[in-house]
Amino acid sequence: MTLRAIAAVSGVYDVLLGLAMLGGRPLLAALFGVSDPTPPIHADLNGLFLVAIGAGYWLPWRDPTRYRGYLWVMGPGMKGAGALLFMADHLLRGSPAAYLLFAITDGTLALLTFWALRRDRGTA
Repeated sequence: MTLRAIAAVSGVYDVLLGLAMLGGRPLLAALFGVSDPTPPIHADLNGLFLVAIGAGYWLPWRDPTRYRGYLWVMGPGMKGAGALLFMADHLLRGSPAAYLLFAITDGTLALLTFWALRRDRGTA
């Protein structure tokens, strides 16, 4: 998978998840068997955060060599750490097992990004 493809997939994933948090919070809460966050601004800010991160992937999609740093920080860095936090939260605090879906998707994107960045390091 190329860096451009990874940037596109990661960007779309983050934007769609962010929009779901902003506009579909009751559905998400029902799907994951959790109550709505109180106050709702916490989920709104997380949704906004995800949309902004997803939009940021436009830069490495356009020029992956120039914006490798963004891919390192948001891929192996943030998505990798997020996957670990989802797993730890499930094991240590009993968050719903459905949250492990995020550990799988974030972890997969983190590993794919890491692999592609290491494979294409000679082109930077």
